[in-house]
Amino acid sequence: MANDSKTWRCGKYELSFDRPRIMGVLNVTPDSFSDGGERFDPDAAIEYGLAMLDAGADIIDVGGESTRPGFTPVNPDEEARRVLPVVRALAKEGAIVSIDTRHVAVAKAAVRCGASIVNDVTGFTDPKMVEFVKTSTCGVIVMHAGEVAAPTRTHATVQLDTSAAAFVAEKAREAAAEAAREAEKPARRRRGKLLGEPKPEAKLPGGVVQPSLPFGDPEPATEPASEQETPAAEQAAAAETVAPAPEATEAASEPNDRLAAMMRRSARREEAYVPTSQLRRFTLPDSAPIMRRVMGFLSDQARALIHAGVSRDRICIDPGPGFGKTANEDIVIQRETAKMASLGYPLMCAVSRKRFVGAVSGVTEAAERDAATFGVCLGAIQAGANIVRVHDAAGFAQFLNGYWAVAKPQPRRAFVAVGSNLGHRCDNIRAARDMIAEIPLTCVSNSSKIYESEPAYETRQDAFANAVIEIKTELAPLVLLDELMKIEAELGRDRSKKAKANGPRTIDLDLLWMDGETHGGKKLRLPHPLIGERDFVLVPLEDLMHDPARFFRYNGVEVKEPEDRVGHIVGELGRM
Repeated sequence: MANDSKTWRCGKYELSFDRPRIMGVLNVTPDSFSDGGERFDPDAAIEYGLAMLDAGADIIDVGGESTRPGFTPVNPDEEARRVLPVVRALAKEGAIVSIDTRHVAVAKAAVRCGASIVNDVTGFTDPKMVEFVKTSTCGVIVMHAGEVAAPTRTHATVQLDTSAAAFVAEKAREAAAEAAREAEKPARRRRGKLLGEPKPEAKLPGGVVQPSLPFGDPEPATEPASEQETPAAEQAAAAETVAPAPEATEAASEPNDRLAAMMRRSARREEAYVPTSQLRRFTLPDSAPIMRRVMGFLSDQARALIHAGVSRDRICIDPGPGFGKTANEDIVIQRETAKMASLGYPLMCAVSRKRFVGAVSGVTEAAERDAATFGVCLGAIQAGANIVRVHDAAGFAQFLNGYWAVAKPQPRRAFVAVGSNLGHRCDNIRAARDMIAEIPLTCVSNSSKIYESEPAYETRQDAFANAVIEIKTELAPLVLLDELMKIEAELGRDRSKKAKANGPRTIDLDLLWMDGETHGGKKLRLPHPLIGERDFVLVPLEDLMHDPARFFRYNGVEVKEPEDRVGHIVGELGRM
């Protein structure tokens, strides 16, 4: 019931969670960890985004900067050049588009181009990003990108010795060590400037305290020899930060990128791990300190956004699997999904192809981890996750439709427009009605009268017979649409390229609206974008609901006045 009651307002869209929503990943980058370069060309990215929508994705998450371990930061201008054409094209097709960025300039430009969601990998720790989203209506995703383990501390070995000589020698060693530390302080301060000192707490508008980034402490000044060796290119980059140089074309605006540093440490934690001789009683670390850091950050940031003026129903949270976390820590967090869902915000499960998924499944190649990803996502959905962010949107849509059909009985109301102007028009409409009633998990609950209307769009043809059928269905919208297309084919509808657009037809079935569904793409748009201008749809709908014009205006559809519509009703032809 808690899942069903959550809604997420994203600009002009409002997403309900009576079923999980699918967010398709669209990386417009040359170096993504799982599909780097495949969709770097804007045209290829747009085509793939539309294909994900037509396969069942509800949201497309467009990103122009890879944040994989060891990634190269990208400046906002280059990131915007990559993503804006893609965002604009997908939004034009009615898609709910999310912009995956940590740069406020990119977020602003993407929202102007039609993006409805800002997915900030740094969790809105930048006051400028908070200032922007509070003045917009877009949805926001607060992600935890940080280390959940306490910083590792090394302890000096203490040797007990009661002899006076040993005591004097120990004191001498301590004095020498103290002198060395004093000599090291200036060099450490210089290194601290290179690595980036922790920033003081900032205040948001209204006096709200903004916590520092969740990336843990800066990288230590001294590291094991294997990690201390710095490639020549990195040494040159570090030298440039001492004396400011002209802005680089590919580097981020801040040369000391805290997110990049955190992800480098995260990669080293995974790659340099060696088993210790210490025995453990449990297979996983204690969840309490991990969840205190993750849930504390997410709830603090959500409250900071609310205090700054962002309404609660615009906020979604994401624990950020893989960002500064080991496989063990990621599993602990996923097992605590129900606790995160209890915070009351829509909850994202963004585990697709991550390293810990490979660790638990034994799959080395990231692109081959989709089946394991689906298993982890299913566990999260059962525990209360509302949105799943996946690379294989088509595969997961099939997986989810199969699971949902048997696990969650959920009939929903929908309207189907029916029209015919070839052959026995009324008989065609009644035959379509009977065939719709035979669709699996679907029943016909009501029908309008059959009306005669003027032809619309292509006027040089015979008048149409039109009606609207009200159904209840448990099928996903795209699955239902496929069933409707099969009925059209059985009744002789020609949808080939040689058929005249809006020309004569034996039957025409349009899915107009489904309860709780908003969808974009080439294959299906919900609500149907042309409802508001079609008299031959709005008049039959008056038989099934009170004031359909008002109903669809509330659902974001522009409804024209009767005299400005097309396909005007000219008479009645009888009951269904």
